[in-house]
Amino acid sequence: MQTTEIVLPGIGEPETLQVRARELPEPANGQVVVRVEASGISFAEQQMRRGKYYDMPPFPFVPGYDLVGVVEGTGRRVAALTKTGGWADRVVLDEADLVPVPDGVGAAEAETVVVNGVTAWRMLHRAAKVRAGQTIVVLGANSGVGTILVQLARHAGIRVIGTASPKHHDDLRALGVEPVDYRGGDVPARIRELAPGGVAAVFDHVGGPGIADSWRMLAPGGTLVGYGSAATRDHAGDPRVPVFKLVARLLWWNLLPNGRHATFFDLWKGKRNLPRFRHQLREDLTAVLELLAAGKITARVAKQFPLRDAAAALRFAETAGVAGKVVLIT
Repeated sequence: MQTTEIVLPGIGEPETLQVRARELPEPANGQVVVRVEASGISFAEQQMRRGKYYDMPPFPFVPGYDLVGVVEGTGRRVAALTKTGGWADRVVLDEADLVPVPDGVGAAEAETVVVNGVTAWRMLHRAAKVRAGQTIVVLGANSGVGTILVQLARHAGIRVIGTASPKHHDDLRALGVEPVDYRGGDVPARIRELAPGGVAAVFDHVGGPGIADSWRMLAPGGTLVGYGSAATRDHAGDPRVPVFKLVARLLWWNLLPNGRHATFFDLWKGKRNLPRFRHQLREDLTAVLELLAAGKITARVAKQFPLRDAAAALRFAETAGVAGKVVLIT
């Protein structure tokens, strides 16, 4: 059986992506062939093509952090977190890594909440442990993760203040978010006006020097969750250095006697205990997919592209202000 896949040959512009056909290996015991229906483009792939993702495989490789597809021979629609390899029309995966997709949920819609949904759910409920009635700040509330995070928070009865450019404010208000223009002057001061006593959690994908502003937004007992370093995306040098610096800063703040907490969220933390990791992944992703199926949260597909147009899709995903998830379909 053949697969068509998209290869990232090395550091370069999106147009350097290559389309390749190859024979799939025979599935081993406990593995299945999944016919991919949809795979997503996340910030991870944008970093990988620059050679800036801190935990990426050597070139060349097939990107694709997550996917939704159908198990060959059974027709079961499933979702999977892959980290790499998802930009293909067929893949071989361990059956234990597959999570059922509820009936009535389309492939592209389900795809928007795989890595984004699991990330948002775990940051909100496992890392920050935010409770109903509390207030949080979500930086980039219109982003792929941000869009899901604010919906999960509002569903849980949490007040949300979200930063975004003004063109996204009406959409955020429709989700129950109080929007703040991230380019509109002193953002921390504006957020202090909305939450004078500070907030229970800040979710910051930007990193860089601005992480200090996020720390100052917290109320006593609050948690800062860093989950990226977008501010250093184009910095030269070892891609791990900005992440290490960010993590070190967060760890240092934890040593201060101020009653606040900071953490860097790593989706793959705990994978050494693979059975437990798989159990939690299935539990968390199932919860998000069930909310999607019930209409409690909505999928936001920014745009769909055919798999073979992955270069154009990646270029579009890197356009400033894209709201929601860019999806490759086969």
